[in-house]
Amino acid sequence: MSKKIKSESKLPKHLFWDLNIDNLEFTKNSNIIIPRLLFATNFESFEDDILVVEQFYTMKEIVEILESTKERVSNQVCELVSKRYKIPVFYRYRLNAE
Repeated sequence: MSKKIKSESKLPKHLFWDLNIDNLEFTKNSNIIIPRLLFATNFESFEDDILVVEQFYTMKEIVEILESTKERVSNQVCELVSKRYKIPVFYRYRLNAE
């Protein structure tokens, strides 16, 4: 059974402005929750932001979701995640070398 997210949880509501947080489920909606929690992070806030994500998800889940997400997660976030977990750097966006 998937655990529903309670509105009083620590999830920042402004990142889920277009969704009803009460209807999200940690397991079923990880492809939405993980990228949204890291969407607005930057070098200064990354440590705090990733700790929130790690309360709910494993390193493997975080990396797999970020590698495949269609959400607009920056390459800087991908680099920070790669560095934290000591894995090869991956990017969401690449420039064409033409």
